[in-house]
Amino acid sequence: MFLWVLALLVLCVILWSYTSKRQPKIEDITDKYIFITGCDSGFGNLAARTFDKKGFRVIATCLTEAGSTALKAETSERLHTVLLDVTDPENVKKTAQWVKHHVGEKGLWGLINNAGVVGVLAPTDWLTVKDYREPIEVNLFGLIDVTLNMLPLIKKARGRVINVSSVGGRLAISGGGYTLSKYGVEAFSDCLRRDMKAFGVHVSCIEPGLFKTGLSDPVKTAEKKFAIWKDLSPDIKHQYGEGYIEKYMDKLKDTVSFVNVDLSLVVECMDHALTSLFPKTRYAAGKDAKIFWIPLSHMPAVLQDFLLLKQKVKLANPKAV
Repeated sequence: MFLWVLALLVLCVILWSYTSKRQPKIEDITDKYIFITGCDSGFGNLAARTFDKKGFRVIATCLTEAGSTALKAETSERLHTVLLDVTDPENVKKTAQWVKHHVGEKGLWGLINNAGVVGVLAPTDWLTVKDYREPIEVNLFGLIDVTLNMLPLIKKARGRVINVSSVGGRLAISGGGYTLSKYGVEAFSDCLRRDMKAFGVHVSCIEPGLFKTGLSDPVKTAEKKFAIWKDLSPDIKHQYGEGYIEKYMDKLKDTVSFVNVDLSLVVECMDHALTSLFPKTRYAAGKDAKIFWIPLSHMPAVLQDFLLLKQKVKLANPKAV
C-alpha cells in the first residue's frame, strides 16, 4: 500500500512539473521593471544577469562597489545597479524614492528579496542574543523594510513579490538566527500574500535546499563555529567534548555530495514566479529540498527529530551539568 501511495505522489509531482512549464506567461516583459536585492554574488547575481538577457529592465542592488562594477561589466545598458544595505532604513528609503522616480507611472512589476546572510550556525547554548541579530536584521527586517517601501510601486503595476526563503524556513535545521529569520520570511510572505490579493499582487516564496554559494561555504561556517568554541566556558566544552569541532567537520564533509551546484534551479523558480499567469505560492528548489527537506517538514515532530538528530555529533558528557 505504501509503495502505491509513493508511486502516486511521484506521478503527481511529474505531472505538476510538466504542466507548470507549459502554463501561459505574461507578454511584453521589455517594459517591466524588476528590483533585485543581494546581487553581488550567488542567486541574486545570476538572476540579475539572466533577467537582463531576457529583456526585463533590471534594477540590481549590491552591497559593495566592487560587486556593482563587476555586474555592470557583464550586463547590458538596461540594467542599473544601486548600492544598498537593507539594514539601513535611510538607505532603503532613499533607494525607494530613486526607484519611484526611475520607473515612473509603470510602477514595479517584480521585487525579488534575495539579500541574506547565514550568520553563526551553532548549538543554542553556545550563543548570545548578539549572535542572533545579524541574520534576523538582514534576512527578515531588511526584507520587510524593502518590501514596505516598494509596495506602492508594486501595487501600481499589479506586480509580483518574490521572497527567497530556505528549507530552513520549514525545518529548524541548526541553532542560530538563520532559521529563525527564514521562519519569519515564510510568515511575512503568507500575511503579505493575503493582504495583497485584492490589489492583484502575487506573492511567492522560494525555498532553496543546500546550494554551493558564498553563504554556504563550509570552511567559513566552521571558522565561525570554532571562534565561538574558543570563548565557551570550560563546563560547556567538557559537555560537548574536546573533539567536537573535528567530528563536526567530518559530518560536514558527508553533506558535500548533497549540495546543489546549479544555481539556475533557483533562478528558474524566480522566472516562473515573475512571468507565469499563475505563479505558485511556494517553490522548492533543488533535489534535496523536493525529496527530503520539504517532505520531512510535513512529517510528525518525532520523525523530524529522529532524522535530524542522527546528523548531529554525539556529545561526550551531556550529563556533566
